[in-house]
Amino acid sequence: MDKKSLKGYPLILSYLGLFSILIGIIMLIPLTVVIFYHSEIDQIKYFLPPAAVLILFGLLSKFLFRDYEKERLERHQDAVLVVLLWILAIFASAVPFMLTGTYNLAQAVFETSSGYSTTGLTVVDVTQASKVFLFYRSVLQFVGGAGLVLVLTATISDKFGMRMYNAEGHGDKLMPNLIRSGRYILLIYLGIVTIGAILYIIFGMHPFDAINHSICAVATGGFSTKPESIGFYQNTYIEVITIGLMIAGGTNFFVHLLVITGKWKSALKHIETKSFFIITFIAVIFSTLSLISYYNQSFLQALRVGAFHFISAITGTGYQIIPSFTALPAFFYGLLIIGMILGAGVGSTCGGIKQYRVGLGIKSLYWSFSDKIAHKNVIKKHFINKLGNKMIVDDEDIADNYSFILLYLIFLMVGTLIFSLVSQAPMQDSLFEFASVLGTVGLSAGITGYNAHPIILWTSSAGMFLGRLEFYVFFIAIAKLFLDTKRGFKHHKKA
Repeated sequence: MDKKSLKGYPLILSYLGLFSILIGIIMLIPLTVVIFYHSEIDQIKYFLPPAAVLILFGLLSKFLFRDYEKERLERHQDAVLVVLLWILAIFASAVPFMLTGTYNLAQAVFETSSGYSTTGLTVVDVTQASKVFLFYRSVLQFVGGAGLVLVLTATISDKFGMRMYNAEGHGDKLMPNLIRSGRYILLIYLGIVTIGAILYIIFGMHPFDAINHSICAVATGGFSTKPESIGFYQNTYIEVITIGLMIAGGTNFFVHLLVITGKWKSALKHIETKSFFIITFIAVIFSTLSLISYYNQSFLQALRVGAFHFISAITGTGYQIIPSFTALPAFFYGLLIIGMILGAGVGSTCGGIKQYRVGLGIKSLYWSFSDKIAHKNVIKKHFINKLGNKMIVDDEDIADNYSFILLYLIFLMVGTLIFSLVSQAPMQDSLFEFASVLGTVGLSAGITGYNAHPIILWTSSAGMFLGRLEFYVFFIAIAKLFLDTKRGFKHHKKA
C-alpha cells in the first residue's frame, strides 16, 4: 500500500493500544467484589489473565507506534477508530465469560454486546452466576452508558477526542473539550447512581443489589441480579425510584446540566423534553386504559404496570415488574413496541430513534402542511428549541432526519424477518424482540436467551452494536476502510 492510504492508521493502532490498557483495567474492577465476598476468590482466574494480556498488548502497541502519536487522524478515521474500539471492547470483554466453560463465543459476545450497548437482554442465569460476574455485567453497562470513548479518554488532552466522542453517536458536548465534558458527564452520572443506590437501600434492597440496579437503571441497561428483575421486590417505592432513575438515564446530559445550574425554563423548552413527556403522558393514559379490564378494573394496578413498562420501554432500560408480556392485551404490547422504537434523549444512555428526531419529524410534518396552505409568496423560516436556544432548521436537516428514521425502520424490518424466520416465532413477537435489540432496551418476548439459535444471537449482537453507535458511523467507517484498501491495492499493482 502507498503511504497516503496508510496515513493515520498507525495512530489508530496507537489509540487501540491505549484503549486495550484501559479495557484491561475495567476488566479488573469487578474483582473488588472479592474484598467483600471472600468465597469468590476463585473467580479471579477468569478475569486476571485476559486483563493482563490486554494491558501488555496495549503497552506493546503504544511502544511500537509511539512515533506516530503527534500525527493527525485523516478524514473519517475517527469513525474507523470508534468502530474498532467497540469491536475490541466487545470481543475482549467476552473472554471471562468463555473461560468459565459455560458460554460459547456467540453467547459471550451477545452478553458483552448487551452490556456495552446498555440493552439488558441476557444469556446469563443470574441465580447461578457469581457476584463477581453480576457486578461485571453492571460495570459493562456503566461504561457503555457513558460511552466508551468518554470513559476511556476523559483524562487525555486530545483535540481528536471530541471528534471521536461525536462519532460515537453523542450529539451535544457540555464543554469545548472532551476532558471537561467527560468530567461533568461522569460526575452527573455517578451522582445519580449514588443517590439511586442510597434510596434503594433505604427502601429495603440489599446494598449489593442496590448498587447493581442503580447503575443499570441510570445506564438504561436493565441488567438485574434477580431473574424477576425489579418485579422480585413487589415494592411500590422501589418501582417509583426505578422510574425516576430510568427517566434520568434517558435524559440528555446537557439537560441535566441546565437543571443543575438552575436553567429550568431552558430545560423544559428543549424539544426533546416536550416530546418525551407529551408522548409518555399520552401513552401511559392509553396503557392504563388498555390494562384495566385485564386487572379486573383495578385502576391503580393498571397504572402501575402501564406506566412502569412504557417508561422502561421508551427510555431503553428493560426493567420489568411482571413475568411476561405475551399474555397482555395486544394494544399494550403494541404501545411497548412503539416506545422501544422511539427512544428517549439524544446524548443520554438510551437507544432508539431518539426524541430529538421524533420531535423534529413531528414538527416538520406540521411545517409541511402549513406551508402548503400558506400564501405561495410567503417564505417561512422554521425553528426548534434546542437546549433553550432557537435553532434554524433547513431542508437538509429535515431530509437527514427522515433518512435516519427510514434507515432505522428498514433495519428493524430486516431484523424482525430474520428473527421470525429462524425462531419460527409469531411476527409480533419477533418485532417486539428486535425492536428491543435495535433500541437497546432489554424487554423480551422470549426469543433471545441462552438456548437461542446462534443466528439469533449474532443478529442480536449486530443489532445492539448498530443501535448503540447509530448506523452512519458504522457505514462511514466501512466505506473509509474499503476506499483506503482499494486505493492501496491499486497503487501496489501499478508498482
